Amino acid sequence: MKKVLACSFVVLLVTFFLTAIASAHTPLCSCYDNGDGTITCEGGFSDGSSAAGVNMTVQDKSNKVLTKGKMNEDSEFNFKKPDGPYKVIFDAGPGHVVEVNGEDITE
Repeated sequence: MKKVLACSFVVLLVTFFLTAIASAHTPLCSCYDNGDGTITCEGGFSDGSSAAGVNMTVQDKSNKVLTKGKMNEDSEFNFKKPDGPYKVIFDAGPGHVVEVNGEDITE
């Protein structure tokens, strides 16, 4: 009986730590209008990790790619503001994608 309780406790403890580790790397991305016809997006992760090298894509409303690039060493991505509706996609891999609607980007 003690062995079963001890094993159950270990399983719960391991589950708790794995859950904490899995949720500690949430992607973050915010964009703002520079007021000069360009947009800057800043990215990172909730655990403080850099987003340098993360793939960035700007698409129009029909999902046509307007601009592609990567976050720079400062975890920033700059691009010319499109004329029509658009969205910005921060893509750090499965489960780590953030979409920012162009309508939500302000100065």
